[in-house]
Amino acid sequence: MTHVEDELTSQPECWTRAAAEAGRHGGALPASGERVAIIGCGTSYFMAQAVAALREGAGQGETDAFAASEFPYGRAYDRVVALTRSGTTTEVLELLGRVKGRARTVAITADPDTPVMAAADDVVVLDFADERSVVQTRFATTALTLLRAHLGLHTEAVVADARTALAAELPAGLVECTQFTFLGRDWTVGLANEAGLKMREASLSWTEAYPAMEYRHGPISITTAGTATWMFGEAPEGLAEQVRRTGGLWVPGELDPLAELVRAQRLAVAVAAARGLDADQPRHLTRSVILTP
Repeated sequence: MTHVEDELTSQPECWTRAAAEAGRHGGALPASGERVAIIGCGTSYFMAQAVAALREGAGQGETDAFAASEFPYGRAYDRVVALTRSGTTTEVLELLGRVKGRARTVAITADPDTPVMAAADDVVVLDFADERSVVQTRFATTALTLLRAHLGLHTEAVVADARTALAAELPAGLVECTQFTFLGRDWTVGLANEAGLKMREASLSWTEAYPAMEYRHGPISITTAGTATWMFGEAPEGLAEQVRRTGGLWVPGELDPLAELVRAQRLAVAVAAARGLDADQPRHLTRSVILTP
């Protein structure tokens, strides 16, 4: 078993623990009514997109998500939340340094022995969800679960769906597809983006991700026999039938969308294995991007 396989299979336990600990981190996490920015890089940025949509949808306050390198320093926020597994990513540390004193900052990280511990006003350490693999799985979804529980949006049904996602067979013919498109709506757009990234990182697959209603506005033209379109959450009316008419494989979102992401992680590892790739050693990637001056 690869490190990434071992780590992704531990997600139900990690989610249960994060949800149980959410209450004691309440003082560090965004309060209702605050204007909040959530930032990250790569996978963490896509988790930020999901959390921002969840928080606004819950009526908790205006919430934006940014890649750390694209943060708009001219905007005012009450709190800036940084998602950073390694605690060493250059863009994240630079951002926290620049906004400290202007907004309350909190970092959610996996490693308590890194520079982010001093860079943020508050730190939430999820060391039980840390990973050896370069490819992120459980830290990202555990951080999202922590914030989802903080918003009162996590239930044990999510964990049960994750166990189902780990136990059930992947759809027939999916691993053999040559192109994968992931679709989302509202908070699941971030999850669709992350599913596409997992496939690119682990299996070097051709993948794309879109808001579901945008799929008809051009991207569906690539859909044909041998391609797959995977929906995170409820699909727009008629879209499944439209995809099937192209000859492409339609994969409905039957579980909680976060559990669907677990299924997509499994697919990335399965496709990597089928292609003779090492999912623990993705091409050109390292655990953290640290830039030298």
